[in-house]
Amino acid sequence: MEDKTRHIESLFKQHYQAMYRLAFMMLHDEEESRDIVHDVFARLLDGDIRFDSDKVGTFLLSCVRNGCLNVMRSHDTRERAMRDFPIDDEDPSESEAFESEIQALQNGISRLTPPICREIILLHYRYGLTFREIAARLQVSETTIYKHLRNALNQLRLTIKDMG
Repeated sequence: MEDKTRHIESLFKQHYQAMYRLAFMMLHDEEESRDIVHDVFARLLDGDIRFDSDKVGTFLLSCVRNGCLNVMRSHDTRERAMRDFPIDDEDPSESEAFESEIQALQNGISRLTPPICREIILLHYRYGLTFREIAARLQVSETTIYKHLRNALNQLRLTIKDMG
């Protein structure tokens, strides 16, 4: 464990500046840029990310890029939602309904079968990996990733439909 921590600390010292510059160029926000870079290293420490040590610099920059794209998507979605659906007085029942939908979705994700479907959903939507990156990580074809993702989304649709 200590060797892993030292290795990640070495990667941090070696690649932090380039990773931060990329994040800042994409987001134009110092705090969010630092958060993105720190999230990448936190996931490395947690063991959530495995990588080929020969291409570590490229991989780390790719993780930063994906994190930035997720943040940008989140901002765009939030801005569109605020513009299209302004909230004057939040109705508590609507908030509770939203929370129950989120809970149903999380439960649906946890029950996806086969387990590779859950892993693909998380890698694609939570970590922002492309089909190609997921296929390389799981050592399967991109077509297999697409089919499992489609299967997972169909299962989730049924879960949400059954809820409402």
